[in-house]
Amino acid sequence: MLLRSAGLGLGSLAFYAGMLLLAALGVRDVLFGAEENRCSMSYMFELPEYQKIGLPKKLARRYPAYELYLYGEGVYAEEHKLFPLTGIPVLFLPGNAGSYKQVRSVGSIALRKAENIDYKYHFDFFSVNFNEELVALYGGSLQKQTKFVHECIKIILKLYKGQEFAPKSVAIIGHSMGGLVARALITLKNFKQDLINLLITQATPHVAPVMPLDHFITDFYLTVNNYWILNAGHINLTTLSIAGGFRDYQVRSGLTFLPKLSHHTRALSVVSSAVPKTWVSTDHLSIVWCKQLQLATVRAFFDLIDADTKQITQNPKKKLSVLNHHFIRHPAKHFEESPVIISDLTGTSRWVPVEVSKWTYVAYNESDKIYFTFPLANHRKTYTHVYCQSTMLDTDSWVFGCANSTSMCQQGVDLSWKTELLPTIKSLTLRLQDYPSLSHLIVHVPSVHGSKFIVECEFFKKETRSVQLPVTHLFSFGLSSRKVTLNASGLFYNVELLNFRQIYQAFKINVVSKCSGVKAFTEEVTSIYKLHIPWSYEDSLTIAQVPSNTEIPVKLHIAQPDSDNQVASLRMYTSSDCDYEVTVKTSFPQILGQVVRFHGGALPAYVISSTLLAYGGQLHSLLSTGHCLEYVTMLDKEAKPYKVDPFVIMIKFLLGYKWFKELWDLFLLPELDAIVLTSQSMCFPLISLILFLFGTCIAYWGGLLSSASLRLLSSLWLVLKRTSELPQDTKTASLDLPCLTAVLVIVTWTTCGALAILLTYLYYVFKIVHLQASLTAFKNDPTLNSKYSKNEKKTAHHKDSRGHRLCLSASDTEDSLNMHSTVMNVFTWIVVLSTPSLVYWFKNLRYSFKLNPDPCRPLAVILIPTMVILGNTHTASIKSSKLLRAVSHCPLPLAVSVIAFGSTHLYRAPCFVFISLLLHALCNFV
Repeated sequence: MLLRSAGLGLGSLAFYAGMLLLAALGVRDVLFGAEENRCSMSYMFELPEYQKIGLPKKLARRYPAYELYLYGEGVYAEEHKLFPLTGIPVLFLPGNAGSYKQVRSVGSIALRKAENIDYKYHFDFFSVNFNEELVALYGGSLQKQTKFVHECIKIILKLYKGQEFAPKSVAIIGHSMGGLVARALITLKNFKQDLINLLITQATPHVAPVMPLDHFITDFYLTVNNYWILNAGHINLTTLSIAGGFRDYQVRSGLTFLPKLSHHTRALSVVSSAVPKTWVSTDHLSIVWCKQLQLATVRAFFDLIDADTKQITQNPKKKLSVLNHHFIRHPAKHFEESPVIISDLTGTSRWVPVEVSKWTYVAYNESDKIYFTFPLANHRKTYTHVYCQSTMLDTDSWVFGCANSTSMCQQGVDLSWKTELLPTIKSLTLRLQDYPSLSHLIVHVPSVHGSKFIVECEFFKKETRSVQLPVTHLFSFGLSSRKVTLNASGLFYNVELLNFRQIYQAFKINVVSKCSGVKAFTEEVTSIYKLHIPWSYEDSLTIAQVPSNTEIPVKLHIAQPDSDNQVASLRMYTSSDCDYEVTVKTSFPQILGQVVRFHGGALPAYVISSTLLAYGGQLHSLLSTGHCLEYVTMLDKEAKPYKVDPFVIMIKFLLGYKWFKELWDLFLLPELDAIVLTSQSMCFPLISLILFLFGTCIAYWGGLLSSASLRLLSSLWLVLKRTSELPQDTKTASLDLPCLTAVLVIVTWTTCGALAILLTYLYYVFKIVHLQASLTAFKNDPTLNSKYSKNEKKTAHHKDSRGHRLCLSASDTEDSLNMHSTVMNVFTWIVVLSTPSLVYWFKNLRYSFKLNPDPCRPLAVILIPTMVILGNTHTASIKSSKLLRAVSHCPLPLAVSVIAFGSTHLYRAPCFVFISLLLHALCNFV
């Protein structure tokens, strides 16, 4: 039955099944291929309370759906029910469909920390209720949200009037689209930059919208990003963008990185897996409650406080220093604005000289301080670097440099600020050439009671610890691998991953550790594997017990810039008792996952393009043979990538020439989407081919599903209402049609365009179901079938008999049904792409009966009469049309246009679909 309904052979069916499997593998990698959620849940120790802040009546009438709240718990909440406030204001902005209650995680942690310091400083956390609007899918309210936030900031600052240390600005935490709204504040004409002293965004897509379903959201992005680029030298706002990593499949991390501008150095972008003391990937929602990340955020807030003003510092250098300390590289020390470099090393301590190049010390119940001194003179002749690590993760200084010629120093240079904090150790790597004045390296072991830790140091040559490992080819499909063995028994190795620079590359690295020392079997020994990406802060860490076989997924959030020649590497913090074997091979499922992750949003455009090609094939078949084949049969025949991709590639090539670009601009044509992808380092020659095959696959299985649904609905129709006659009148003129059209147009203008489109779609489906039911009843009626058989034996001069009219009517009805099925499939995507504005309108119905602005209204007004006409059109009425030949050739350029202009601007795709439908409808009249 499946093969018969599809009209295809086993080969084609197997091909589409294979493509569906590949697409499913890519989706599976995106949804389930990341690490498990290792975030600790943040809990409230007291009952959370959200105190509503009263808004001026005029403001409340202007924004009836929006509110402002102050977060509190227990005693703090009771004390702050009476204003004015005395803390430091922080405003939380929720994102797409986000709740104002999401502020409770960071607010509660900040409250606990304030209690620990007896409220010497404390923060007041405010949150805006945006009515959980779908602003990532409907951009019509983004400007409204921005203006409301501006008013909220002014209201918040008024709550502190009369205080000794009244704030003049607020810090903002923006989740998802809330971060973009915060950035948009600066674009307001009457907004003063001084009202914001710090902006932290969480999983905010700064570069481009995830799903651009209307022009309002793309225009908003264009306005914000262009303003920040053109005014980079005048924007004094310190901004930190935090991405969730590969667990966040809603907003890929590459979209969260703020542009690196030469005139704007106050922006940092980092992935949560690289944040010190966090080291986990977060999904789109857990990023607001992940305890490790919120702790880092709160620590940064308290370190940003200026002791003189008791508010967040206005010093931009200090802001960047604090953010670097907590989010980029943590030196295992408390933040100090001006750290003391020279430290006194006096006191009752033992001084122990160490002459060996490799040293280990196990500290346990030490009663005295010990200074281990390493003379550098001899080591400089043989080695280039020194590496030390300690399992004691305290914040005291532990490594010093001595400039004296003796082994005991009165003062030393504190080198601990060069330390890097890792999950189980703190490590320090120094290049001896950089410290020519130092005579000794000093490692401090404090007095400990009941604590056990290990300190290790070694001198080494860089070339013995740096190994190059070329990655396997993209098209090796995991069938080949490359391997390197590390058997020098060192503490640190750097494995350079050569030729690893593109977002479509994805690998699995296997690290096998084999241990022979006694320590590896008597103690719990771990190794740390850090994937280091030097051109962006997207490092990730893996902790493994040894001996073990550890698999590490390796892929990128951002491609390597053309101007950057650094090499990605795997930094291995190892055990000296173990040998390590590193193997890399291409991971085909992860490559598919990268394709889906970076281009999944463009798949609807490719589905529509394939459907339009099948649509054009049906019209051409109707013109040449007088009959219309089934949708899936025509899809398999006509939907070929070589009909679309070469034209897009040719246009992109010609746009490189000045004369063609000037001609392009003369006709006011929009920028080619392929050029947009190239600017984001996302353009790869085979990607369009893969997406086209995936799109055709989705169109194919969607066609089978819609066909099965029509048969099921028609069967139910026949059960409820018996239909035995085929439609005889193929004319589109009907008294009911103008009334229906007028009603739907009125619905468009008074409510929501997407609602009218949905009602039109339901009407169209009703007409197709009725047509399917009529054809099924005719084929199953023995009386009509017997008449049909007798009439078929008559001679040519009896061709006006009722039996022959029924034969023609049955054939035309089947052709019409095939044509309508294709129109319904392409119309379905118009409905799908307009659904977000319908949902937004429905959620805000109690505030406004009419959606304004409405991205679907212009399209709905002209689409409704077109679809009403098509719903009453049969193929017999357009076979003789003079327009049919021209119309049958139009879907091909329209299919090309969908890919050229609609793959990254999905809201344009329905416009190209409408053009083909309108031309089809005009065939009834010309």
